[in-house]
Amino acid sequence: MLDAVPFGDNCGMMVSRLCLGTMNFGQSGPGHQGDWTLGPDEARQVFKVALDHGLFFFDSADVYGQGASEEVVGSLLRKLLPREQYVIATKVSYPMGLHPNEAGLSRKHVLEGVNASLERLGLDYVDLLVIHRHPHGIGGLTHVPIEESLEALHEVVKAGKALYLGASSMFAWQFVELQMTATMNGWTPFVSMQNLYNLVYREEEREMNPYCWENGVALTPWSPLARGVLTGSYRGGFAAGTTSRSSGQDRARTESLYRGRPTFSIAERVGQVAERMGVKPAQVSLAWLLGKEEVTSPIVGVSSASQLNELLAAGDIQLDASDVEFLEELYEPVENLLSLGSS
Repeated sequence: MLDAVPFGDNCGMMVSRLCLGTMNFGQSGPGHQGDWTLGPDEARQVFKVALDHGLFFFDSADVYGQGASEEVVGSLLRKLLPREQYVIATKVSYPMGLHPNEAGLSRKHVLEGVNASLERLGLDYVDLLVIHRHPHGIGGLTHVPIEESLEALHEVVKAGKALYLGASSMFAWQFVELQMTATMNGWTPFVSMQNLYNLVYREEEREMNPYCWENGVALTPWSPLARGVLTGSYRGGFAAGTTSRSSGQDRARTESLYRGRPTFSIAERVGQVAERMGVKPAQVSLAWLLGKEEVTSPIVGVSSASQLNELLAAGDIQLDASDVEFLEELYEPVENLLSLGSS
């Protein structure tokens, strides 16, 4: 069974040691994950495995399947568990339509977006509302004053529609600015950071992770398995995808994120450690992340119940110092993805 852990030092909520990402739950077709989507029946099997093993923290977003993920996730959770026994996060910011007001972190879109998410989820509130990027972090959108965004988010919390606020990938200085501005104005600060962090992208170790650790902010990394790179799904190169995701339309997104020269050499080392230990590469990659004291609850995505069963066992794997050194020593600094646009 997974442990329940505090969600950082700045709130009283507990979460499971792993969080289930639900980007690929919904209906086949809509959204950027349309060619590897799990429908309601397949998603139910995954949810049952999660709940049977003490995983009760779930991460969704309005943009996943253009609302389809929230509909499936909300429906399943309402049927499977009492409201007090699960933690659900959703996100706001990415475009939900073609109209200019259907995106971003203006007061208008924050309030309308949250109401729409709650309707799709069939809930009165979410436990965690995450801004999907910094207010100025999505290209092509109007630069809303951060004060407007922060006050609108504060209003959502005070209205009881979200219990806590979280943030997602941005520069550390941007996150500090948001936190300080919220504090100075008496608005609700962020209790969590959802950033990109794994064995083949470790730029967050420079500033964001230490800042969150020192300030009690829960860290919930996304893409802990580098979208299949660290599981062996690409077999040494982006042109060699072996799954519906790695060989489908999602491959271009993966290739844009993982640009480091030793990416596949690191993945090969993961496979070597896994073979020696008699476990799966995905389990080794996740065990490495769980070994970082600043990490609260990595967000894992799966395409089957059997995959989730494997990942749930990662918490029982103990990597010794020599394993960690072997896995980490090939890493080379890369340009922060946020410098190139939006991660």
